[in-house]
Amino acid sequence: MNKLRIIIIFLAFFGLFNKGYSQLSVSYYSSSLSKVGVGYNFSNKIWTEARLYSNTIIDNTTPEFVFCANLLHKEKYNLYLGVGGVVNYFNGVVVPIGVQFTPFDKIQHFTLHIELEPTIDFDSDLILQSSFGVRVMLGK
Repeated sequence: MNKLRIIIIFLAFFGLFNKGYSQLSVSYYSSSLSKVGVGYNFSNKIWTEARLYSNTIIDNTTPEFVFCANLLHKEKYNLYLGVGGVVNYFNGVVVPIGVQFTPFDKIQHFTLHIELEPTIDFDSDLILQSSFGVRVMLGK
């Protein structure tokens, strides 16, 4: 429970001091280890996301928290790199590398993404995850 409190305080802190730009998002990652996520964009370049593995039993509920930066921000696509952590089913560090792109000109709040995520599992070995999915921006 302490980890959840730290995440909430972290998001609230950045929300209070970054009133110029903020945006929530909801995402889905499809793979053999599918995930759902809730993200918070601090700016056009920096965002964070809390993810939950969706195909595990309740006892193995596995949260993941990542902090990402857009390395390349264009009108139709973003290339991003991040770092974060995962606990329970996996225990370790994750490094998401991905591309999110806007397929429709008139629907800018809807993006598709492809992600490669090396996971350094402290209990096992290096795991290489890949996924594709959708992200929907909420609000402005």
